[in-house]
Amino acid sequence: MGIEEKLPSGVLLTSVEKVVGWARARSVWPATFGLACCAIELMMTGGPRHDLARFGMEKTGSTPREADLMIVAGRVSQKMAPVLRQIYDQMAEPKWVISMGVCASSGGMFNNYAIVQGVDHIVPVDIYLPGCPPRPEMLMDAIFKLHDKILNTKLGPDRDEEITELEEARLNMLPLHVSAGINDLGSEL
Repeated sequence: MGIEEKLPSGVLLTSVEKVVGWARARSVWPATFGLACCAIELMMTGGPRHDLARFGMEKTGSTPREADLMIVAGRVSQKMAPVLRQIYDQMAEPKWVISMGVCASSGGMFNNYAIVQGVDHIVPVDIYLPGCPPRPEMLMDAIFKLHDKILNTKLGPDRDEEITELEEARLNMLPLHVSAGINDLGSEL
């Protein structure tokens, strides 16, 4: 017999972390950073067909201090990298980043000196969104996944501990694909 049975119907029991997570997930204000063709799809997501306002994202941050989500859409040049970092540094904590499109995630087809080969060299990325350009539906799905991540984020010292654990787990991960060296082929040559 727990406390749930003693309370009248209609009373909701939850933790402060869950309430704060729910409120944060329902009030994400994006700072859009559209740099190339992916920005057109990003703008389409805010239009009437997809309507980000249904998810509490109708307010785009006119200044970085009002935003807590940065959506980097398109290729990032070496000249734009310091500006991107400055805007990220001006955003209030907690802040999240979505890398939209293959150019933002890995440099795309632009493997040259002028393009940064992945925005994660400049700012920490929470969600990578593949595609050239990704459809608005894909961006909506990435935002929903980010909402799930925000809902399950811990608070206070527990959050710092969780971040440390996640970083250590990522550093200790094995590579997804180990390429064979010339010495490993031996008998096959």
